[in-house]
Amino acid sequence: MSDELSCYRCGASLAELTLPLSRQDECPSCSVYLHVCRMCAFFAVHVPKQCTEDDAEEVSEKERANFCDWFKPAKVVFDAKRANAANQAQAGLAALFGEGEGAAAEHDELQSDAEGLFR
Repeated sequence: MSDELSCYRCGASLAELTLPLSRQDECPSCSVYLHVCRMCAFFAVHVPKQCTEDDAEEVSEKERANFCDWFKPAKVVFDAKRANAANQAQAGLAALFGEGEGAAAEHDELQSDAEGLFR
């Protein structure tokens, strides 16, 4: 069954992992924990507490590893649209704060200018 699973964050195959997933299992591609609400078959955004299992305790952080006894990995959890939006947001932040291709050269230039002030 694990060959059918994919990571909820990056969509990578989880075929190399054995079931049941432990609390410490991570995605081999993006290193996020997999025993999380967003990876569970009972996770549903449209219901209160975002869980369709009535007996499960509420978990406030849906992307953090938890000890839920009702956890059952869902087969289809990767949302390419959500992942694309997250990647675009990160690219926008990188551009806004100067991270990326030209940032290292710019940093070196600023550092040499600062060193020149103290000579």
